Amino acid sequence: MGRSKFSQSEADDIRKLLRMKCSANRFKQKVIRHELRTKYEFNISDFGTPGQAFSDVSFDDALQRGVIQILDDATIADMKAKRARDKERDAAEKPAAEPYDENADWQKAMKEWEKWKQ
Repeated sequence: MGRSKFSQSEADDIRKLLRMKCSANRFKQKVIRHELRTKYEFNISDFGTPGQAFSDVSFDDALQRGVIQILDDATIADMKAKRARDKERDAAEKPAAEPYDENADWQKAMKEWEKWKQ
């Protein structure tokens, strides 16, 4: 789930990208959706109806319904800072993965797995 609260400038940028998406080819649409997800944390699937195109008009409808909110820039900056802190905390709490050993003997590992399965 992405964000549902945006600043006015972010909302304007999202509208512009959604207009561009509706007239773009398939590859460009993928690029635009990626930018919406990564830069604005805006996921179309959070607000749209499956199987229907999501456009700037759909964005405005969600805004009128209250599903999307426009807040002042300071509040949005505080929200982004909190999300960044939460991501850092979650990453620090996540156990580190074992380092990849490219010299590992996969055949030996398969034999151990077969032995364990029995």
